[in-house]
Amino acid sequence: MVTIKIDNHEVQVPEDTPILKAAEKAGVWIPTLCYSDLVEPYGVCRLCIVEVVRGKRSRVVTSCNYPVREGISVLTNSPKIQWLRKSIMELMLSRWPNVKVVKDLAKQLGVEKPSFISLERDEAEDACVLCGKCVQVCKDLVKAEALGFAHRGIKREVVLPFGVNSERCVVCGACVKECPTGHVKMVIEDYRGKKPEFTLGPKTAIYVPSLQAVPRVPVIDTESCIHFETGGCETCAKVCEPNAINYDMKDEVQEIEVGQILVATGYDVFDATHMAQYGYGRLDNVYSSLEFEMLLNSTGPTGGKVQMKNGKEPRSVGIIHCIGSRDANHHPYCSRVCCMYALKFAHLVHDRTKAAIYQFYIDMRAFGKGYEEFYSRLLDEGITMIRGKAAEVAEGYWTDNNERTLLIRCEDTLIGKFREIPVDMLVLCNAIEARHDSDQVRKLFSISKSPDGFFLERHPKLDPTSTTTDGVYIAGCAQGPKDIPDTVAQAGSAAARILSLISKGEVEIDPVRAMVQEEFCSGCRICNNLCPYGAIEYLEEKKISHVNEALCKGCGTCVAACPSSAMTGYGFTDAQILAELDGILI
Repeated sequence: MVTIKIDNHEVQVPEDTPILKAAEKAGVWIPTLCYSDLVEPYGVCRLCIVEVVRGKRSRVVTSCNYPVREGISVLTNSPKIQWLRKSIMELMLSRWPNVKVVKDLAKQLGVEKPSFISLERDEAEDACVLCGKCVQVCKDLVKAEALGFAHRGIKREVVLPFGVNSERCVVCGACVKECPTGHVKMVIEDYRGKKPEFTLGPKTAIYVPSLQAVPRVPVIDTESCIHFETGGCETCAKVCEPNAINYDMKDEVQEIEVGQILVATGYDVFDATHMAQYGYGRLDNVYSSLEFEMLLNSTGPTGGKVQMKNGKEPRSVGIIHCIGSRDANHHPYCSRVCCMYALKFAHLVHDRTKAAIYQFYIDMRAFGKGYEEFYSRLLDEGITMIRGKAAEVAEGYWTDNNERTLLIRCEDTLIGKFREIPVDMLVLCNAIEARHDSDQVRKLFSISKSPDGFFLERHPKLDPTSTTTDGVYIAGCAQGPKDIPDTVAQAGSAAARILSLISKGEVEIDPVRAMVQEEFCSGCRICNNLCPYGAIEYLEEKKISHVNEALCKGCGTCVAACPSSAMTGYGFTDAQILAELDGILI
């Protein structure tokens, strides 16, 4: 440790610490425009100059890259330093008079206006001040070297190599984050419809999957991480105190033997682009339910503010129910949750904005505990409820100016009239549908699906959590559309069923099952291919088929198909049935 004096403040810091960081620890402010903790400083702005005194010798140095040494004292605000800083500040203010960060620093240093006007004056509010932070972070941290300087002296500027877009740029945005003036921007191609930057995924390359994740530890998205693109960065590893970052770890597929399985695969959201009449993906400010949920979230792209693509607060918001559900052309079933989350959206928009809110519904299905009361509360808040499925959404204009808006065309069945409702923002309540890979899961676990595409339970009332395959249970939206309380209840029921079998220690199987009379089996393997439960295997050494009693459900498919009558039902052989008949008749 080294003890130095900064403006009569003594401070202890490790050797080779820059004076700027030592002054920060001592509570002494030193102005700077080009310093970044992420890269090696090189003092380009010169605003951080200080006077270093050692014995009788005094010299002016840049504090951001000058290391502390034993026996020195530092003067950060001596008359010489004040005069030099003000001169530098005048030069900067003369050249970039409207840049906020320059004006703020000038005000802090007591410079009101420059005494001369620069020949290279740039009056833009986001002008480049040539701090070089973007170039330095791209070169030293990202290691992409996609930016550089051109020319010298007053003609100096930041450019792309040879003036063309470089393939070395990985679009990481580090240069945008470091730019103090906003001159460097991430430009996203503007097109009608969905905003490409509006996603439900993580905002950084290292993130915690969700607030409820177990275990709650970060993971790295290798497709977005700078390190996996260029070999640079590694900032997360540098700041991680327990050294838990390991870039060499790979995804692994592990095989685990289990006795019971709970299938809770969740659901997919109906793609509203299939219903082109509502403008999703074609018109601006038309959002799906999950996208709007993210917009309302405090950790979302707008910090929970309800605003349109242009950043303004909407004057009116429309919410259309049953997009893809209760529709013979798509899904005939009700998705159950849409009505209530649509009411929740309306309540939150009413709470956060002054917008008029319109709900377009077929039937309001507020079936749960306290749901009808919540619906009544929304009516008291002044939410306009229009009973009638919206026919289409077209583009229109507000009457007072040429500003674009959305026109929702519908029939209001409560008043028996056709209506056109202008709104600034539209939310579509998408249907819940079975997962796109549900067929693969069905084949994997030998379970069935109902006509709506969800997994089929053993009995809809008496046994809604188990399936026709013993040891395989279903819960949540894997079995059908349901809300959170019902999902939790069903998952608890399935877990209790699993625990009861584990605690029992043994499993009872149904006595009704198939069996092979080996002396009659010809090894044709017809039964092997027909068994829906995969309970029949072929024994190569005996050249006959064999039934796994634990898997067989006694459906009788193999018995009916066997050409040699070698396959029969256990306890239901022809001889046994004839004996029963003899007993009845005698």
